[in-house]
Amino acid sequence: MINGKNLIEWGYQPGKWFRVALEYINQPQTTAKEAVSYLNKMQPPPMIPLHSKPAPYQINIKADNELEEDNIAFVLKTMDVLMKTPTLTNGVVMPDACPSGGLGTIPVGGVVIAKNAIHPGMHSADICCSVMLTDFGKIDPKKVLDAAHSSTHFGPKFDTEREPYTLSQEVEEAFKANPLLNTPKMLSLAQNYLGTQGDGNHFLFVGKSRNTGNTMMVTHHGSRGVGAVLFKKGMKIAERYRKQISKDTLPKNAWIPFDTEDGQNYWDALQAIRLWTKQNHTVIHQATCEKVGIAPQNRFWNEHNFVFKEGDLFYHAKGATPLDDKFLPENNSLRLIPLNMAEPVLIVKGQTTQNNLGFAPHGAGRNMSRTKHKRMKEAFTKEHLFTQETKDLDVRFYSKRIDVSELPSAYKNAQSVRAQIQEFGLGEVVDEVMPYGCIMAGDFDHELPWKKKVD
Repeated sequence: MINGKNLIEWGYQPGKWFRVALEYINQPQTTAKEAVSYLNKMQPPPMIPLHSKPAPYQINIKADNELEEDNIAFVLKTMDVLMKTPTLTNGVVMPDACPSGGLGTIPVGGVVIAKNAIHPGMHSADICCSVMLTDFGKIDPKKVLDAAHSSTHFGPKFDTEREPYTLSQEVEEAFKANPLLNTPKMLSLAQNYLGTQGDGNHFLFVGKSRNTGNTMMVTHHGSRGVGAVLFKKGMKIAERYRKQISKDTLPKNAWIPFDTEDGQNYWDALQAIRLWTKQNHTVIHQATCEKVGIAPQNRFWNEHNFVFKEGDLFYHAKGATPLDDKFLPENNSLRLIPLNMAEPVLIVKGQTTQNNLGFAPHGAGRNMSRTKHKRMKEAFTKEHLFTQETKDLDVRFYSKRIDVSELPSAYKNAQSVRAQIQEFGLGEVVDEVMPYGCIMAGDFDHELPWKKKVD
């Protein structure tokens, strides 16, 4: 009687397939030749090893101070681990790069190219985080900011009291057509989160075009609850494949092979999430237009934290935005790069080069965590910091509580990032939205149950 130990001794990889295989080869009528043929046919393919050395990647970042040197050193260290993932063929580090997890995690400001594979961990839980601009023409920016304030919602939840926006038929049908999205929970989240922007670094920014003087509004947010749920599902699917085909790959870098049913479903789900996120921006912009009685003169958007396909290559952009038109179906050639609330939003255009692989940075990035930045500013009151850093600007926190970790000093030097965009050929600045004011979530920590003080 042949057992699992025998199969292992003969060089076969153990797994669930052993049970069925042993039943077959231990049948009296099975010949030795038939048994060997069956085992060779049924055994899973050999594990895919990590690259022996990191796949190549371009470095488009440099340090101006010791803090940035430490930041870049860790970013490159984590890229060296990340780029050993078997599917990866090339990558880019942008000027806004900063760590976003443990060693081997794709950094913010990182782009990696995978062959025939989608890595959920490389687009993050905030799928399709993106920015949209509407040109309001010649109108007082305060009127736009006031109208926008009553058209949007910030915070970790959604607003149950406000008149809900209507989920479009296109988005609803896309969700219902996909097995990963067609659940009562996902459809409910898609409806309830519509018109919300979340918290953290998401914002609604109003300013004036340097070129035309027109008032413009820019929103920044991701796919909210619907994207977060899809991300969790994707990570579970990817982990199942990792255990089967590449155990040495870090769980955070697991992938879903595109040429599988799971791969096709996940890719289609990402496109549906993209549609939802675009509508989420649009309803806020359109409601603001209606409240001020103006038809938009122009509107465009671009995403980051997403995956872009070219043939069998999948570009995973974590905190990087497409520069090349081939990655965006809208093809208007203009992209938005926000820096911080006190700096202009850059409007850029550009082409693919060996340096950028078709991408630009998505913003200014950070050199330290939010918590570390807050500790560095403990000697000052929140009110003092707010007054100093937002002088002459109409900056509002939706929670009415100042979030020090979102003030301009929490981010990298905007002029330095902008200079590196030019130096490394990451986009040509063709216009700027000069800041008037913005809305951000503010400090919502006091509302989180685990952070509430007990009297």
